[in-house]
Amino acid sequence: MLFDYESLAKKINLPTEKLNQIRSLVRSDFPDDEMMFELHMLRVLMALERKDISFEEIVSPESRVQTT
Repeated sequence: MLFDYESLAKKINLPTEKLNQIRSLVRSDFPDDEMMFELHMLRVLMALERKDISFEEIVSPESRVQTT
């Protein structure tokens, strides 16, 4: 693991269920690139820690950029 996002998830007390939801969303953006997946997971969790974004905003379909 290049970017240890799991330690940050534990530090901010993010429940496993919520972490898994975020993982699914980020994985859909980076299905074949582990480094980019981990980097973006770390960035999302850092934003959660700073309270720049809420979990609800992350998983909201309205907040996802449509690429099609």
